[in-house]
Amino acid sequence: MADEHYVSMDQLQLGLYVYLDLKWFEHPFAFSHFKIKSDDQIKTLRTLGLKQIRYSPELSDAAPPPRKAASVEATATPTAIAQPELSPVMLAKRAMMEQMKLRRQAAERIEKAFATTAHVIRDVEKNIYSRPAETVQQATKLIKEIADSILSAPELAIHVMGDKMGGEELYFHSLNVTMLSMMMARDLKLPIEVVGALGMGALLHDIGRKEVPDKILRKTEPLTQAERNFYEMHCQFGVEIGQRLHLAAPVLAIIREHHELFDGSGYPGKLKGEATSLLSRIVVIANHYDELCNPLLIADALTPHEALSLMYAKLRGKFDAKLLQVFIRCLGVYPPGTIVQLSNGVIGMVATVNTARPMKPMLVVYDANVPKDEAIMLDMEAETEVNIAKAIRPAQVPREVYTYLSPRKRVSYYFDAATPRTDSAKPG
Repeated sequence: MADEHYVSMDQLQLGLYVYLDLKWFEHPFAFSHFKIKSDDQIKTLRTLGLKQIRYSPELSDAAPPPRKAASVEATATPTAIAQPELSPVMLAKRAMMEQMKLRRQAAERIEKAFATTAHVIRDVEKNIYSRPAETVQQATKLIKEIADSILSAPELAIHVMGDKMGGEELYFHSLNVTMLSMMMARDLKLPIEVVGALGMGALLHDIGRKEVPDKILRKTEPLTQAERNFYEMHCQFGVEIGQRLHLAAPVLAIIREHHELFDGSGYPGKLKGEATSLLSRIVVIANHYDELCNPLLIADALTPHEALSLMYAKLRGKFDAKLLQVFIRCLGVYPPGTIVQLSNGVIGMVATVNTARPMKPMLVVYDANVPKDEAIMLDMEAETEVNIAKAIRPAQVPREVYTYLSPRKRVSYYFDAATPRTDSAKPG
């Protein structure tokens, strides 16, 4: 709008779309601009000590009433009646800020755990030939730790990771497939010993790629038929390596079958339906999803939301239908890493999904008035005034918004035992 429009405090009414020209920590609202929907919001606005508030005629449902003659004088300072309300309002804001501080601390802790786990996986893959027995022992210990954590958690949160370990994307793939597979195992309530085999198979599913030349693995143009044939042999190479490592039969099955598809169009055996093991069918889904999100050519990468939508809408027949439903239910309609637009126009990124309430993720919200390192974290389960309107591609948002939210070129996940929420927030 060419001209800025303001209303005095006595002109506030339902339906006005207002902008608070205050720092985020100076008001108790989740957003610095919103449509007034309740008398309580009006009462709170009048405690902020403002003489007038900027508003948008275009976004408002009605024009404000005429200004009263004494309104300017009356609103120059907060009234004596309003002053006592200021304290609880700001206490609520400080409590909110403290909650977000704790969330950031938790995120930092999880980032460190993720980095440690990725380093372990790097060592496992690097030392599989030179120290096989020690490496298998290390992998077994890691899988047990992950399984114990995931299976024992009353609630499980999926966190999208930042790009802080450049050059180690290959290890991230193994970690992603392992984590996502074990997430599904948790939902399916598989026995702990079965989960151990699943984790080991997922972790080592691509071990046979060590026998494939880099010129094939890293080729960005379409492979020749001969190259394709050689590449597909990585499944058998992996089985042979696994046999030398004395891996259990269920683990070997995963390594052999992680590219077999439910409709028989996969490889190496073109096995169809339940001709492959349950554990293999789990890993197939996790592996395919991560390959869509993190292809060799990053320009071809799909967003998590796009990848999940594609698998369900167009590739559904290639996967075990029951397991695909489990996968979608756990990740949610908007998986971590998805950029979304809220019903009020605000842009955010899904930072965390609680598997118990996948439709109500935690968002990092863009607000130009809030420093990036203090970005608002919005719990959609606690929000009643706004909801997620749609997922949007990173290219559709302004550069400054993209940089602020830092949606990553490559998507990596890590799981954490979430702190149970209050009874009021439990799923129905």
